[in-house]
Amino acid sequence: MARPYSMDLRQQAMDRLAAGETSRAAAAALKVAVSSVIKWAARQRATGSAAPGQMGGHRRPLITGADRDWVLAEVERTPHVTLAVLTAGLAARGLKLHPASVGRFLHREGKSFKKNRSSRRAGKAEAGPSV
Repeated sequence: MARPYSMDLRQQAMDRLAAGETSRAAAAALKVAVSSVIKWAARQRATGSAAPGQMGGHRRPLITGADRDWVLAEVERTPHVTLAVLTAGLAARGLKLHPASVGRFLHREGKSFKKNRSSRRAGKAEAGPSV
């Protein structure tokens, strides 16, 4: 995962801007992108510091409460229900999600499905007649 630039570098850029340099000149001298210097200056104006904001963190679950209970009940009722059907059912209930989000929810709940050897798969390709 990417890391934010150091506070030392950010402070050098802010000092150069305070001394009257342009964002482009400060960026060229410090070998960073002009957009970075501009964003640091905007952050300093808005918050009083050019320090980076929080990266990452916890995201609250999207399928909760009655919707969670509904999805789990549907999976119990029809074990091989598709993600598309679950997504459509949630959309009808007012919760619009991508099927991948529903799949991640099911995986977290321990309801992921795996193929097994008894399922019918395509066999090896047969060699054609040699010419």
